[in-house]
Amino acid sequence: MSARTAREGGRRLRLPSWTATLQWKAALFIVGMCCLLAAVLGVLVHVLVSRQTEDQARDAALDRLNSVVASYVAGEPLGRDARLDPPDLPPALRAMARRGERGTQLGQRDGHPTMWAVAPADGKALAVGQDYSERADVISDLDQTIVRSAALAITLTLFVGLFVTDGVTRRLHRTAQVAHRISAGDLDARVDDPRARRPGHARDETAAVAAALDAMAASLQSKLHSEQRFTADVAHELRTPLTGLHAAAELLPPGRPTEMVQERVQAMRRLTEDLLEISRLDAEVERADLDVHQLGPLAERAVRATALASEVRVVRDCQVETDQRRLERVLGNLVANAHKHGRPPVILTVDGPVITVRDHGDGYPDELLAEGPQRFRTRPGNGKKRGGHGLGLTIAEGQARVLGTTLCFSNAPDGGAVAQLTLHPPATGRRQPPDGTPPSEDSHTDTPRQDTDTL
Repeated sequence: MSARTAREGGRRLRLPSWTATLQWKAALFIVGMCCLLAAVLGVLVHVLVSRQTEDQARDAALDRLNSVVASYVAGEPLGRDARLDPPDLPPALRAMARRGERGTQLGQRDGHPTMWAVAPADGKALAVGQDYSERADVISDLDQTIVRSAALAITLTLFVGLFVTDGVTRRLHRTAQVAHRISAGDLDARVDDPRARRPGHARDETAAVAAALDAMAASLQSKLHSEQRFTADVAHELRTPLTGLHAAAELLPPGRPTEMVQERVQAMRRLTEDLLEISRLDAEVERADLDVHQLGPLAERAVRATALASEVRVVRDCQVETDQRRLERVLGNLVANAHKHGRPPVILTVDGPVITVRDHGDGYPDELLAEGPQRFRTRPGNGKKRGGHGLGLTIAEGQARVLGTTLCFSNAPDGGAVAQLTLHPPATGRRQPPDGTPPSEDSHTDTPRQDTDTL
């Protein structure tokens, strides 16, 4: 119990995340160093001025004491500032006078600071007390001036330091943002730090980091483009011989060997087409032909085109703005993947602009959930040997990106893989269905349906 309380106390005492920033640390360092420097200089000035002022007061008190002693010896009356054994005389000076010694000490008289000077006189202490209030006020004013000057200097230094570090931190934040964009797939992102573009001038560490990041992004982009061109060239060059091979396979006599050859040729043709599609998606040259469609019938048509026994549930139909061909490609790949690697029933659910494809198999592997679909990497199947090259989900994700939609992969709590696609409602002024049929009076609202079809 005590350990848990300690951990909870540690969590409560955790500093905010902004305190870990470089600018906050620089500000804290500047304030700390300025305070330390101001304290050291203030103490030195205070000590030096105090000693100088006290020395001047001691000299003045001793000069006055010599005059008073001469008057006392001559029997002349003493001044108002001289007395024998005054009650406010510090005990240390009284003891010195009784020992026959002279001395000075800063003390009090009638509640005011006083510089005392004492000399022996017939076994008594002949003391002179000079008011020290003005000198004490001067030292007090000096201390206040030191504090105000130090506060002003610390404030100005802090603002100057923050101004200087703000430029550095903003450049670092921009570099970090560009790095995040590159990691998200935007290989055209560059920092373009002005200091890094001038090779003849000195550059700081921030400019060096920005230049290194830009060089890394350019190299990565060049290598990726080379890989994309290679993939596209290979796939394109394979189409011609595969077309001839397919024509030759059609001329073979009927039989099981001929069927096997034709199946392999067809698989090679599908792989080639998939590679070409992936190369276009990677090159980001694909553009969606958006139009308004009724989502329920479109989803049913996409599932029907797969010729796979799947259940379609339209919980709530609606109109969406999408590319029909690309959406059917995405849904077809999701349904085919669910049949290949999951277990029946495979259910496609339309609930407003959200489409969910679910199977009841072992679910998506952890690496797919963490990193997303990877080409030529298939998810574990349902125990049956299935075909496929691991490109279906990769193409589905790429086409969803072209559509500007969100495709998420997860596993159901009770088992099974779940792919969820979120589409966009039609933009203002684009409510007309593509077939030219005028919308009904309430076509601006979603149409609730509870249809369940098995295709």
